[in-house]
Amino acid sequence: MCPGEQIPSGPAEPGAGGAAAPGAPVTVVVADDHPIWRDAVERDLAAAGLRVVGVAGDGEKAVRVCRATRPQVLVCDLQMPGLSGAEVAAQVAPEVRVLVLSASGEQDDVLQAVRSGATGYLVKSASTAELVDAVHRTARGEAVFTSGLAGLLLGEYRRTADEVDAPRLTPRETEVLRLVAKGLTARQAGERLGVSHRTVENHVNSTLSKLHLHNRAQLVRYALEHGLDGD
Repeated sequence: MCPGEQIPSGPAEPGAGGAAAPGAPVTVVVADDHPIWRDAVERDLAAAGLRVVGVAGDGEKAVRVCRATRPQVLVCDLQMPGLSGAEVAAQVAPEVRVLVLSASGEQDDVLQAVRSGATGYLVKSASTAELVDAVHRTARGEAVFTSGLAGLLLGEYRRTADEVDAPRLTPRETEVLRLVAKGLTARQAGERLGVSHRTVENHVNSTLSKLHLHNRAQLVRYALEHGLDGD
């Protein structure tokens, strides 16, 4: 084992691809090439009740630790030695859900991470509470972005996406899709639309079925790629 790589002893537990026990803490791997920052994130997540099952100091080690421990969520920096966070996401997603935690808020960086399979993207100025909430939401399959980044992505895709034939969605399904793509939870979208969160979930499930998608992260990528926004 190399410096900056820690894999606890014992059998691997199921991550995003396996069924977690009810009430069990979310399992997380933390990958960052800055030891002080990596240790701080590990400490904050553990203090919040999440189970950090491994850490890594570069991209190649992050892939190796994820394959050994099978966490539900990988929290990783974007710029790391060996493999970038985007390259790591491309190798471990969707079996492991990836939340990028980066100092960069540049649109191109966010876009690259999402295209590579990342479920969410936070800038490092996010608070501990925001990070913990983002990890929980990522583990549930929700798309999570630092405020403002989702709008930037949507604007970029609106300018560049080609017109494609798409399955017909109802007006309400399209409304829900736009809100989900902006990072709203089912309850928040329901409040915005004046319906219950269960109704929103029904629309999400119907849209997933029509588009032959499997989770919210794929739904968000579809919305981005087809230039849907919340206007």
